[in-house]
This record gives sequence, C-alpha cells and structure tokens, in this order.
Amino acid sequence: MTSELFKKLEGIQAVVFDAYGTLFNVASPVDKLASTIGEKSIAVAKLWRQKQLEYTWLRSLMGVHADFWTVTREALDHTLESYEIVEPGLADELMTLYLKLDVFDDVATTVAALRAKGRRCAVLSNGSPSMLDSALRHAGIEKHFEHVLSVEEVGVYKPSRRVYRLVLQKMQVVDAPSICFVSANSWDAQAGAQFGFQAVRLARTSVVADRIPGKPTAVIDSLGKLLELV
Repeated sequence: MTSELFKKLEGIQAVVFDAYGTLFNVASPVDKLASTIGEKSIAVAKLWRQKQLEYTWLRSLMGVHADFWTVTREALDHTLESYEIVEPGLADELMTLYLKLDVFDDVATTVAALRAKGRRCAVLSNGSPSMLDSALRHAGIEKHFEHVLSVEEVGVYKPSRRVYRLVLQKMQVVDAPSICFVSANSWDAQAGAQFGFQAVRLARTSVVADRIPGKPTAVIDSLGKLLELV
C-alpha cells in the first residue's frame, strides 16, 4: 500500500461508516444456510448482493422509491428464481437472518477505540431504520454511534449527494472535509470523496476500484488501520 493511499487525515470532526459490507457481512445469511442451498450458495450470495445494489440505483433513477427491506426481498426473489431454487420457507429464513448479520471481527474493537479517543461516530446507510437498529443491536455496537442515518430520510439511495449531505445536516458539521467517511464499497467511498468527504476505502477484498469520479484519501485493508489515520 503506497503512502499516497495511507496518510493521516487532518481536521477530522467525525467518522462516518457505511453499514452493509463495511460493518456487516452481507454474505452471512447465505453462509449459514449453505447446506440447504447447496452448491449454488456462493453464486446466490453474489447475485443477491448485485441485484440488491442494482435495484437501489434503478429505483433512484426511476424516481420510484421503496425501502431497503423491500429492495432486499425483491433482489432475493429474483436470485432464487434465477437459480431455480424453490425450497419452501428459504426466502423468509434468509430475510430473517439479514436482520442479524454477522459483524466483521475488526469492527467492535475499532469503533470502541475511536470512541475512547473522543471521536464522534455515526452510520450512513441504505438500510431502513428498523434493519439498522436490528443489526446494530444484534452486534452489540449500537451504543458507539451518535447517529444512525438512513436514506429513508431523503427517499433516494446512495450515491445521491442528498444522502451524503444528511451527514452534514444531522451532525451539524459545516465542511464536508471534516468528515472521515469509511466504506468497503468502492463506488460508495469514491462517491463520498467526490462529495467532499475525506473518504477511506476499506478494501476487505482485492476488488479493483470503480471507474467513476472520486478518489479516496486513503485505502486500508483492515478496519483497525483506521486508528492510525484519525
């Protein structure tokens, strides 16, 4: 990792995290039911996530909003139909598990350490308020976040600038560069950077950065390294 992509951030007033893929492992529901799904489980997890994101973007462009719970179920139904999986009750089980997603191992200690350093912390997510509340409580980390911000407040999904602007409005921060925004989704980190945040891309996997505007201030391969930046 080059020094250009790993340098201490200056002037940070708050650290804001994406939720899905950053704090929570979105593949965990499928992993837990892999024996039921069978050999297609990896493909199912991948397509479900792909369609979930695609539907948020398409609905935003169409101007036809539905909350993330609805979008997640629509994406799942499409995925199961695509792979001709008709196991009774499977979709309901997967959706229930989505409310109790596994938290990544490096999350609780890192966020607790940031709070111990006096850093304000928040979440900015596509998730609906009830989904986020359930996942954060299940992980036992809800107390660390001053704000849990959902796109439901503006009725459009990331990467709309209206979503990122929520952070400034709710946290009463004037300047976007005062925010360290952390996301494991390359497109999200880049969009946050384009908005003006000091964005940190959490490269949990070796996915190539998207060819869209916005360059993160830093790239890290584990969340714990964030403590060296802020």
